[in-house]
Amino acid sequence: MFMAVASLLSGKTVRDDIAMTGEISLRGLVLPVGGIKEKTLAALRAGIKCVMLPARNKKDFEDIPEQAREQLDFIWLEKVEDALEAALTDGPTSKDAESQVA
Repeated sequence: MFMAVASLLSGKTVRDDIAMTGEISLRGLVLPVGGIKEKTLAALRAGIKCVMLPARNKKDFEDIPEQAREQLDFIWLEKVEDALEAALTDGPTSKDAESQVA
C-alpha cells in the first residue's frame, strides 16, 4: 500500500517486474514477515523477475529452493527509502508501453 501512495504522490510508476513484501514501522524501518518461501515461489510463478524482501528475513533465504533463487534477483531492504529507490521509475511500465503501441 505504501508504494501505491508513494507512486501517486510522486507521479512515478512502480516497476511491473517486481514483487515486494514487508511491514513498515513508523520510523521507516522495513520489518520482517513470515511466509518468505511461499511468497517468493508465488512471485516466480507469476512471472516476476525481482523480489524485494526485508533484510531481517535474510535468514529465510536458505528456505527458498535453489532453482528459484537462481531465477530471481533479490533486493534486501533495511529502510523504506531503499524500497522507493528500487521500485519507482520515471518511465512508463512495460504494460503502458504495450498499450501505446497497440
